[in-house]
Amino acid sequence: MRQPELELSSGHSIPQIGFGVYKIPEDVTADAVRTALAAGYRHIDTAALYKNEVGVGEGIRTGGVPRDDIFVTTKVWDTEHGYDRTLRAFDASMQRLGLDYLDLYLIHWPVPSADLYVETWHALEKLHDEGRVRSIGVSNFHPHHLERLAQESDHVPAVNQVEMHPWLPQDAVRAYDAAHGIVTEAWSPLARGRVLDDPVLAEIARKHGVTPAQVVIRWHLQRGDVVIPKSVTPARIESNIDVFGFELDSADRTALTSLETGERTGQDPDEH
Repeated sequence: MRQPELELSSGHSIPQIGFGVYKIPEDVTADAVRTALAAGYRHIDTAALYKNEVGVGEGIRTGGVPRDDIFVTTKVWDTEHGYDRTLRAFDASMQRLGLDYLDLYLIHWPVPSADLYVETWHALEKLHDEGRVRSIGVSNFHPHHLERLAQESDHVPAVNQVEMHPWLPQDAVRAYDAAHGIVTEAWSPLARGRVLDDPVLAEIARKHGVTPAQVVIRWHLQRGDVVIPKSVTPARIESNIDVFGFELDSADRTALTSLETGERTGQDPDEH
């Protein structure tokens, strides 16, 4: 089954399930990407920080899927903020990826203590205007960071990628994003696997004959968000995208809402 896509404000579309490669070692990344493509993923999410862009590029080139059918994201890291440094960081990422264009380029964190994310955003705007990136966005931005971008730049981010899972549903961020035409994307959608032991999830999974991970991924999809689960195990890679044979009902969604604790597996963007 062809997976659903969401329309971006840039005029392009993004596959709603992506394959994340955070903490996948460089020497196995290409194999993981090829496995994901074979399983039906058409959206690969990496970052300069992950130090596996070379493997991602190799997996894309050797995965048997035309480049134009694959949506590729990477991100500029904190130490490369600033207009000129960001442009150089983008060139370096593209060289490692071995790609002619990028589908989505994100500011990885706002790093408010450095106060360079607006300048960095202006560099992304230049890359977009030149056609080197089809869509630009941000990661880990609170609404007040997005408000500043709106006041000091011309482009609205197409995507805001944030930590999001049943413990941290990010309702305020999602509401702001939706009001401004920004697609919300979930990293750590399974709370790094920690949420999967919850008995509420186990009960919902038994009800539908699926795994707890499939329940959470389906929850993200039905909320209208992009979700990027990560695994290096072929069976789990395949299972994580096999989520279209069931649907969560209102009772399931209410039960999942009860899991909210506000707990993060990563940092608060204001403190990073």
